[in-house]
Amino acid sequence: MEYKSDIQIAQEATMRHIRDIAAVAGIDEKYLEQYGNYKAKIDYKYLTDNRDKPNGKLVLVTAISPTPAGEGKSTTTVGLADALRAIGKNSVVALREPSLGPVFGVKGGATGGGYAQVVPMEDINLHFTGDFHAIGAANNLLAAMLDNHIHQGNTLGIDSRKITWKRAVDMNDRQLRFIVSGLNGKTNGVPREDGFDIVVASEVMAVLCLSADITDLKARLGRMIVGYTFDDKPVTAADLKAHGAMAALLKDALKPNLVQTLEGTPALIHGGPFANIAHGCNSVTATKMALKLGDYAITEAGFGADLGAEKFIDIKCRVAELSPDAVVIVATVRALKHHGGAKKEDLNTPNMVALEKGLPNLLRHVENITQVFGLPAVVAINRFPTDTTEELALVEEKCRQLGVNVALSEVWGKGGKGGEALAKEVVRLCETKSSMAYAYDADATIETKLNAIVQKIYRGAEVALTPEAKRQSRRLTALGFGVLPICMAKTQYSFSDDANLRCAPEGFTVTVRNLKVSAGAGFIVAITGDIMTMPGLPKVPSSEKIDVDSTGRISGLF
Repeated sequence: MEYKSDIQIAQEATMRHIRDIAAVAGIDEKYLEQYGNYKAKIDYKYLTDNRDKPNGKLVLVTAISPTPAGEGKSTTTVGLADALRAIGKNSVVALREPSLGPVFGVKGGATGGGYAQVVPMEDINLHFTGDFHAIGAANNLLAAMLDNHIHQGNTLGIDSRKITWKRAVDMNDRQLRFIVSGLNGKTNGVPREDGFDIVVASEVMAVLCLSADITDLKARLGRMIVGYTFDDKPVTAADLKAHGAMAALLKDALKPNLVQTLEGTPALIHGGPFANIAHGCNSVTATKMALKLGDYAITEAGFGADLGAEKFIDIKCRVAELSPDAVVIVATVRALKHHGGAKKEDLNTPNMVALEKGLPNLLRHVENITQVFGLPAVVAINRFPTDTTEELALVEEKCRQLGVNVALSEVWGKGGKGGEALAKEVVRLCETKSSMAYAYDADATIETKLNAIVQKIYRGAEVALTPEAKRQSRRLTALGFGVLPICMAKTQYSFSDDANLRCAPEGFTVTVRNLKVSAGAGFIVAITGDIMTMPGLPKVPSSEKIDVDSTGRISGLF
């Protein structure tokens, strides 16, 4: 059987005018700022004007540790929102915006797949409404003002060897990781080592996604640390008087974007911090707006539950005073067999031994959600035609032993109708009582919080700080940042900091080699392993297959 590509399905769809989608969501046109016929921004005044309106139920979609086999988390998220509408519920989906780096690299976009997609997928995966360009511009304005201040006399006494702020571009470009800037004479600035981050790794992205409103945005921008003086005092964007202009660049980017699923479900797509080097969730503004617009707000967190869900709860929920009413943990039989040692080329072959060996990865994520965080959960098996009855029965049996139900999801091929069983279980879970717990107390020491994540969530033995990380911990504590939550920057492929340790390793040590404060975002980034803030393109990047014809029709975009 020949399957249509995601872009073929999306381009064959008949989209509704964005005014109609706004009407479905109950958004008055006075809050709508249209970007053509199928995209719009929603004024953040909607939230203040509707502050007394009751919130709907918050549903978080997360997944097992990612594998090359794929899990279909975004597809399940979109399909679940459609499925809830199919069973008569008022749902809204809230997702992250895709980054151009992965789109042109190897990972792909973030608009779902098959018949569970948000559209217009080409626009969303490329320039969309310009949010990422605004974030990059604000980031680079701060970088330009920082270097200009040094060039113009450096009255703040900034030590150019202690500058922590980098420039940003929304592209995978390893050539820009480490550069030397300010060369070729006195008029061209002060020479120094410099570098670029990808836009989704910029603190400006995290700030935008965690800001409650434009006043909070400006305050957070002002608190961002760009470097240190010769006597080791932090220098902020406010010290450079940059935060006002940065907020002006971001005033429209702060407004959530409204689009639609293939089945006409309202979709908010806003913000996109990476989940392994940042907190990996869409904006607080979009999530809170979805809770006002729908009886069920479906959102997702990046990568596996050890990264995205942990940060969603310990960072985003803590900051925004949110709590999920239910959690969906997405898995595939293929991916579990990969965790159990099966090779990628053999994943379509029935293999109960590999499946049983790989199941502990799923079960650990389930235990973390239900026992550590105290939230009701359902496992969604993103079903493939090659899955056997025996394989599916084994997954269901093991999950039931933990008191968690399993629902088959066939939204990729059937859209919302393929997710009705999952939707009904989500509705049931949302009516159960739960009390969310954090993995650690905010006022614990930095090292205590790191150990809590490693031991409770990853099931490692301990965290080990390098001498440099220990020095940074003492320094950050002395500066008053010790009370901030932790944002672990580690590989997404393993519970450990070693991507090669698949499934559910135990007893390992996680080495933190660097601690960096994101004072505006309000968390401390703990960098482990070989995590990079500027990815590179693969040998054969996805961009080689992307083209556009004389009519402007794009091809090769998944």
